[in-house]
Amino acid sequence: MGQRLPLREIRERTYKTRDAWWTVLLVDPLAVRLVRLVAPYRRITPNVLTGIATLVGLASAACFAMQDRPWLVAGALLFHLSFVIDCMDGKIARLNGTGSLFGAWYDFVFDRLRMFACTVALMGGQYAKTGEPVYLWILVAVTFLDLFRYLNGSQMAKVRRAMRVQLDDARGLPRAAEVTGQPDQWPDNWRARLRATLRRYRIRPHLVSGIEFEMAVCIIAPLTGWIVGVPIVAGVLLMGFEFLLVAKLWRATRKFPRQLAKVQAAHGVRDTAPDAPRTPAQEGIAPTADEAMRAVDETAADENDDLEFTARS
Repeated sequence: MGQRLPLREIRERTYKTRDAWWTVLLVDPLAVRLVRLVAPYRRITPNVLTGIATLVGLASAACFAMQDRPWLVAGALLFHLSFVIDCMDGKIARLNGTGSLFGAWYDFVFDRLRMFACTVALMGGQYAKTGEPVYLWILVAVTFLDLFRYLNGSQMAKVRRAMRVQLDDARGLPRAAEVTGQPDQWPDNWRARLRATLRRYRIRPHLVSGIEFEMAVCIIAPLTGWIVGVPIVAGVLLMGFEFLLVAKLWRATRKFPRQLAKVQAAHGVRDTAPDAPRTPAQEGIAPTADEAMRAVDETAADENDDLEFTARS
């Protein structure tokens, strides 16, 4: 049994630089205390916690399938508990240094399976109860949006990292050098002030990401009874934020050739010769699994999103 660390130290070592507001406000305060309790027991690995989170998620799906109001409330509470446990595995991995690429895959895939099972149980149960086909359409839409969000996030991370690597190569900097820290002066633009305020509390400016969408569908909808309306509103907000990210990426890629040429000219770098070794970015190599999955969770809403290793064991 290892040493039980102070709560403050666990926060410093396990909290992400920026995270979803749902996680920061409703998950981390509980998850970090649970991590303090289980961290000394090295047999409780991140993979074990992922498995427990999956089982609790399946119990949530079973409650949703029962259709009646008390079961829907129980399913929503169990889904939130499964998410809390799922957040614990990454914290344990960072705290104990037990991350692995297989753990990242395991966590990612079973997160998607848990979400799919709960969505099928919730919407399928309501369809069985009412016979209304709208629940089947909501099921299809939720599944599509959930998968689209994560695929889009990983691809945007790939493009942004490729651009960053080329700029770092042109400047002669180490790969993926990041600029961190807060601005010295308080911004005078209201949007910049809002972003600075959110960053101070570790909240991403991307306010409706995949996490908030999942919580809206599997927690808010069954708790309120608005099982059609909440997913529709959450889906519209999710796609709105995704459109903003894609538009931001499009503008960045249009400016990138001029920016790269300017950096190369300033540092006396020529374009890579045909027979010269090509960088991973020039070859179009994707980021490693841990980088991609980190970018999915952290989202590409900010130019300086942290791509640190968070793979689970």
